[in-house]
Amino acid sequence: METLRTRLDKFKKITHLMKPIFNFSIKIIFLIAIAFIIHLTILYNINSLLFSNEIVLSYSVNTGLAIAIFIALYKLKEKFSRQIGFLFMAGSALKFIVFFIVFRPIYKADGVINSLEFAAFFIPYFLCLIIETYTLSKWLNKMQ
Repeated sequence: METLRTRLDKFKKITHLMKPIFNFSIKIIFLIAIAFIIHLTILYNINSLLFSNEIVLSYSVNTGLAIAIFIALYKLKEKFSRQIGFLFMAGSALKFIVFFIVFRPIYKADGVINSLEFAAFFIPYFLCLIIETYTLSKWLNKMQ
């Protein structure tokens, strides 16, 4: 039978491992939420439809993929420390694949991708990429 001390030690170990994932998730969700509100405000000010161009799906998918890629990289960073940059690029490639499978057919339905459709995908993609890159660069600096 496990003692309370053993259970507490296991809990501390798990929370220690989960803390960076939790912190990254909160940070990216917060920053993307701010960007989403600013994006909607701009759309409102130019008299455009607020929730067109799959904007909610785009922000959600990009944020979800960024968190999933972060978790994967975090779990693999010790085992594949020398390949972490390539794994990051594979995550970026995954995002482009998702774009071509999910978003491109929707945006190209009328034969052209207009600037509002482009912005609906590219803004959350780019912001997530910046946050992921910043985090990865901090890891790589600590690993050296």
